[in-house]
Amino acid sequence: MTCIETKRYGLPQIAWTLLIAMIMSMPSTRTWAQEDSPIPEWLQQRLVDRVLHRRDSNAMMRLMHPISQKVEGGIVEIISDGRPVALGTAVSSSSNLLAVSGTGSVGQDASVLQDAYVVTKRSELSGDPIRVRLSDGRLIPARVAAVRRRSDLALLVVQVDQATAARSLRPVRFESFTPLIGSFLVSPDRTGRVIGLGVMGASPRKVGSQGRLGIELEGIGQTTGARVRNIVPDSGADEAGLERGDRIIAIDGQNQSDLRQVVSTLNGMFPGEVVQLTIERDGSTVDIPARMSELTVLQESENDARVNGARNARLSGFEQAIQHDTVLNPEQCGGPILDTEGRVIGLNIARAGRVVSYALPASLVASEVSSMIAEAGGK
Repeated sequence: MTCIETKRYGLPQIAWTLLIAMIMSMPSTRTWAQEDSPIPEWLQQRLVDRVLHRRDSNAMMRLMHPISQKVEGGIVEIISDGRPVALGTAVSSSSNLLAVSGTGSVGQDASVLQDAYVVTKRSELSGDPIRVRLSDGRLIPARVAAVRRRSDLALLVVQVDQATAARSLRPVRFESFTPLIGSFLVSPDRTGRVIGLGVMGASPRKVGSQGRLGIELEGIGQTTGARVRNIVPDSGADEAGLERGDRIIAIDGQNQSDLRQVVSTLNGMFPGEVVQLTIERDGSTVDIPARMSELTVLQESENDARVNGARNARLSGFEQAIQHDTVLNPEQCGGPILDTEGRVIGLNIARAGRVVSYALPASLVASEVSSMIAEAGGK
């Protein structure tokens, strides 16, 4: 490795980005590059090539655009508690997930509102009001009709007229097809723009979880519940305001008889879930909501956290998931993921690490959607 290449790795990311941008904006004449540039010509060309040939370059995203257009009108942005939290995928009430939900018979008044369905990532729905932003930019109120905790899915119902459903809320068709390991996968946003191009790293498999609140507990004899002995900094317990000495006597309204039951109940929670703790503090009873975390996240160093970047709170605990390396923001989960033929082979469900994202396979999503729609009263 040369001296110049060694210095490259010492640059902060923002400085490295600005350096590449500066080089690409420089005049391209050979004379200028030789006489005036403080950067050797060979390094300039290497940096430019590095940008142009990146998998996520603008040229590659444009090349993938015809693929992402195949689900145009089938993706929305989910707004919860006033901020974008996820993408959503339009789905159908028909058993094969093909037809537009509630379109009715030919000749029906197009102005009559009807139910349409959107599936999204459940754990990102932080609170009301919930709205969906359509591909044309319009915001429409939505409500949660059903959830599947095991898959971290939520079914939203929105009311739209027939014209809007046909144009901006067209259900996608899930394909029961698993690409080969090493295949490219495409992730689009609500406008049809490609937001990520990744490579499939593993076939559908179970992704276990270790949800932790971030507390150390101790038994308290014959007294109900368990006492908090220590709290992990920056954990869900810390952020919720738990204190040493608090006695947990109930979780989600269920009384806890002893230390073993408290531990068992908390260990059964998924990362990202919010639990309602009933605690006794200084003779008073208080209800405190606290969010569970993934154990491995609590144990990682500050450098590890910086390298992994922003991740979803619920990033594990799936019965089946496709692993790929697409770089997604947490709020970009909930949308469909396509193969290079434009087939919807799954639904992005979690950003878990620097090179790890998960998608639920299409067969699982289709099954969950069908049961949720039936639960919500759809046909």
